[in-house]
Amino acid sequence: MRATDLSELAAFDAVARHSSFRRAAEERGVTASALSHAVSNLEERVGLRLLNRTTRSVSLTDAGAMLQARLAPAFGNIGAALDALNQFRDTPFGKVRINVPNSIAPFVLGHIIGPLITNNPNLEVEIVATDRLVDIVEEGFDAGIRLGESLRDGMIAVKIKPRMRFAVVGSPDYFRNHEIPMTPRDLGGHVCVQNMYPNGMRYPWEFELEGEAIAFHPSGPIALDDHELMVHAALSGVALAYVWENRAQRDILDGRLVRCLDEWCPPEDWFHIYYPSRRNMSAGLRAVVDAMKA
Repeated sequence: MRATDLSELAAFDAVARHSSFRRAAEERGVTASALSHAVSNLEERVGLRLLNRTTRSVSLTDAGAMLQARLAPAFGNIGAALDALNQFRDTPFGKVRINVPNSIAPFVLGHIIGPLITNNPNLEVEIVATDRLVDIVEEGFDAGIRLGESLRDGMIAVKIKPRMRFAVVGSPDYFRNHEIPMTPRDLGGHVCVQNMYPNGMRYPWEFELEGEAIAFHPSGPIALDDHELMVHAALSGVALAYVWENRAQRDILDGRLVRCLDEWCPPEDWFHIYYPSRRNMSAGLRAVVDAMKA
């Protein structure tokens, strides 16, 4: 088999897995037009249409589905064979793609990137930070980071550090005009930022003390999906915010923000780095996991 044939098959495999030329191109580090050209060349060579293309979607033909079913384990074996070469190297080699929520990325990854690359100079780490809920298999990631409660079945999950928790914060100016809440039930009389996922869904402020759990749903005039903006909203003096405590720590220490309901904010569930159980764990991913695990 010529190198061009293998390249075209790899291009087809990526498009088939993602059902998208754009996402496949992002994974392979090429343009969507280059992938389209490669797949068209493959279709011309085999004399069959492998993909149905419209302006909005990409789907497999019957012939394409059969080819993809045969290619997937073959490319998996190729990847495993290449990764097995790491046993002859001093350090892991290759790229590891990780998805992590933007709201926690600096706190779970910031302290490990430097030592990880220093200790593994042949390793390439690609990190995509987004609070959007991502299917790591569909979007071509080797691993993701998420709270344990939201992990899907079929994933291997490893606890990582640090274990984070939320904080309710407001500015001194805000509290000059409002009493400090003593329990979550007092929040009904306050202006509170609504926490929002990128898809627009709101999530509650969750509290627990001595076995009593309370979920508070703000109805304030501000809804945000970014914790940095939530901190700025609190600093402006117009509302209370419910953010990861690490995001607000510096402003709390400097007196620009006042923390309240501290005893009602227990540590969160553990964050995990997770990856598909059916995938052979590469030496590069193993190095990342070892650097992060609690």
